[in-house]
Amino acid sequence: MKRVQWSLLAGLLSLTHVWVQAQTQTQTQTAAETLPVAKDLHEVVFKVPVSVQDLYGRREQRQIPVTVFKPAGDGPFPMVVFNHGRATSREKMAQPSRFRYEQQARYLVGKGFVVMVPTRAGYGETFDGFDPESNGGCSQPRIEPMSLAASDQVLAVAEFARSLSYVDATRWWVMGQSVGGLTSVATVARKPPGLQGAVNFSGGTGGDPVGRPGRSCAVDQIGRLWKTWGAQSQTPMLWLYWENDLFWGPQAPRDWHRAWVEGGGQAEFHQLAPVGQDGHSGFSLDMDRWTPLVDAFMAKAGFTQAALPPVPEPSDFAQIDQIDKVPVGAETRQNLYTRFLASPLPRAFAIGPGGAGFATGDWAVGRALGFCQARRGIKCKLYAVDNQVVWRN
Repeated sequence: MKRVQWSLLAGLLSLTHVWVQAQTQTQTQTAAETLPVAKDLHEVVFKVPVSVQDLYGRREQRQIPVTVFKPAGDGPFPMVVFNHGRATSREKMAQPSRFRYEQQARYLVGKGFVVMVPTRAGYGETFDGFDPESNGGCSQPRIEPMSLAASDQVLAVAEFARSLSYVDATRWWVMGQSVGGLTSVATVARKPPGLQGAVNFSGGTGGDPVGRPGRSCAVDQIGRLWKTWGAQSQTPMLWLYWENDLFWGPQAPRDWHRAWVEGGGQAEFHQLAPVGQDGHSGFSLDMDRWTPLVDAFMAKAGFTQAALPPVPEPSDFAQIDQIDKVPVGAETRQNLYTRFLASPLPRAFAIGPGGAGFATGDWAVGRALGFCQARRGIKCKLYAVDNQVVWRN
């Protein structure tokens, strides 16, 4: 197989690193100014130059937006590069936006990581007809070129991170969902320095949830490639899939994992019970179930910091339906808190200086705190969880 060797790539990236260092202080946010900004996560957006080659040998340079979230303080903090999937249509690929994954980034920042989310070449503002992540179609899918193209950009982002004083680029992780999971596998196979671990959420390619639900057209090709790459991989991985994944179905992920391990790769595999209409979205829909697995996996590498503060014991401050006792403004009590009371369990309500937020359903506590804190950059505390008030003055 033709693979770009890390030693050669590092030389190219070192030149990029010099250029980036000179530009770091003048970076601005991308044109997608209408997107929300999580002030409490110190969200910023950089433009990072990448060089990418498609499966036809065409090489192009682009500057891709990279959304960065960080903990409070100077660091340096370890880093996660998180990778998005592939849109199901060219129209969706062309949407002028950037990937953020604020809810999931909040979890990782809570664990003490800087999170970097690149919007790769061919998506959003760089959509211009050059598609380095095309696998050529189902007649004869080619998995290696698209995998290398995506992981090239991960390596470029990791190199760029060396210019940020608050990042410890000698300790970093790669994670991703769908084609982003495939990208994580490819990055592990290339053995970049400093990579400590990786998480693959529903990784793969060749799926069609409408025309071919549960049947990827690239099952065999992925299995062969990943078996070969497993032989040259050393970084431990966690693979998370869901039984009702309409892109791959339940069997293909098991086959891919077996191929990876038979080749010599390290991967802890979990297939979670069905969630929602399509388990391919379990990364977004099922945080309550996947975060304990990621917690346990990262703890093996020494990352044991809890992502969320513990839920306090019920207090005697008020009964759950005593709206007038909630220490927020009258308008917030009447509008936001009454909506909270009408929402189903699980649920959480958080308050802070000049703000409040609530969430119901999956990862309710984390999302409630996030909704309260994000736009104002404030620190919030839980007021109520489910049917109990937990607030203490």
